[in-house]
Amino acid sequence: MAWITKNSAAMKVEKRAEPYLTEAMKADLTTRILPRYEQKQGALLPCLHTIQHAYGWIPGQAMLEIAEFLGIPPGNVIDTASFYEEYWLKPKGKHLIQVCRSIACEFCGQKEVTQACKSALGIDVGETTDDGRFTLIEMECLGSCGTAPAMLVDEALYENVQPATIHKLLGEHEKVHGHGHGHH
Repeated sequence: MAWITKNSAAMKVEKRAEPYLTEAMKADLTTRILPRYEQKQGALLPCLHTIQHAYGWIPGQAMLEIAEFLGIPPGNVIDTASFYEEYWLKPKGKHLIQVCRSIACEFCGQKEVTQACKSALGIDVGETTDDGRFTLIEMECLGSCGTAPAMLVDEALYENVQPATIHKLLGEHEKVHGHGHGHH
């Protein structure tokens, strides 16, 4: 496997007047999280989780603020955040569509389910609809191999998914679950 390099030092950061890493967040991290680690940099992942939980993603400005808070180079923060799939470095839609791509789901029609989602939403994997309602991604095993193909919409698991029912499933999910779990 080849290493993919990224030019973290040349990253352009959009800034807003108010910080993402608020004083309340810093106080909570200082009292609850930092004491668990011998060195402050050990708290990097919990800091990233704090920001993502609050905003639904991790803006560049927040990464700079985390670096300053922990006293580490900003490149370490972006490199860490971009390494883990669980961190969002751009905003996601109100509803997160996650199609399982494990071997069981692949054998049972995952590619057709993903294609049906792409067609229904008018986006590709990794993209968000223009109206900000849906983001489509593929995930590794959702632990529902016996009922493949499977997908998550927000935190709701759908099993034995049929491509022909995707459009209806997404509409019904949005009606029942409203605004979803994304943040804006």
